[in-house]
Amino acid sequence: MNSSPRYIQIQQFIEDKINTHVWMPGSKIPTELELTKQFDVSRMTVNKAIRDLVNKGLLERTPRLGTFVCHKKAESSLNHIRNIADEISQRGKTYSNKILSQLTIRADDEIAMRLGVKLETPVFFSEIIHFEDDIALQLEQRWVNPQFSPDYIKQDFTLATPNEYLTKNCPLSSIEHTVEAVIAAEDIQAHLNLSALQPCLLLNRRTWSKQDLISVALLYHPADKYKLSLKAEV
Repeated sequence: MNSSPRYIQIQQFIEDKINTHVWMPGSKIPTELELTKQFDVSRMTVNKAIRDLVNKGLLERTPRLGTFVCHKKAESSLNHIRNIADEISQRGKTYSNKILSQLTIRADDEIAMRLGVKLETPVFFSEIIHFEDDIALQLEQRWVNPQFSPDYIKQDFTLATPNEYLTKNCPLSSIEHTVEAVIAAEDIQAHLNLSALQPCLLLNRRTWSKQDLISVALLYHPADKYKLSLKAEV
């Protein structure tokens, strides 16, 4: 006989339904009243069970509509750089990508400043959509200084991502990250299957190898599918 408090038993029941995929992400769970009758407990007990699962990120409440199973977000750490293909594979998902652009351009004012080169300097540019189980998870726009990675533009990024290639050929010494929430431009919305007002998580990244500034990247993510974390000692 289960001797756990009743609210814990209700939580375990809900978590089991989620973990066994009986209740899929986006599914509406039974109402508090229905759970009250099912478990023969007070409304307060059911409310506590659900509230705790909301705080854990497993459930979300929508006013006047009900309580739903959360869509679990992919997560990356800001402390270091990991290959997105490896991240997706380690979550048990299938990685794929689509190369949109891979060419040499001349640096405009903004890119020249951010990459530390003179205006009109030839730089490499790549634009790639990264997919998790065929769902667009990240749009990567990257500018690379050819002086430090002259063969970047020749690579087949369907075989190895830009991150994987640069990490092997220009060992990372330092990174700079800034994160902001944006409403993406229409072309980016289309690539990530975003609606016009759907928020987008933008990670700005610059990477150095020794003292050399190697690349600048803009990484766009659907905010409802992705989150970033940071762990720091204090």
